[in-house]
Amino acid sequence: MQGSNNIVGERVKEARLKRKPPLTQDDLSGRLSAVGVAIDRAGISKIEIGIRYVLDFEVKALAKVLGVSVDWLLGAKD
Repeated sequence: MQGSNNIVGERVKEARLKRKPPLTQDDLSGRLSAVGVAIDRAGISKIEIGIRYVLDFEVKALAKVLGVSVDWLLGAKD
């Protein structure tokens, strides 16, 4: 995703795959649903490849279910 302004998508994929065991896009979608945020597997895929932007409340939910900080998802910390 070289040249993309979508930092969150890259970070979502990285965090999802670093989980032990790694989460599938379906798993992530289900966990988001459990906290009240509806993003289906196709939506997760679009976020990860940079063609769907993420709303502020979705960033918070993604951070929560992936076990990372909002700052990290936004690229502020490595």
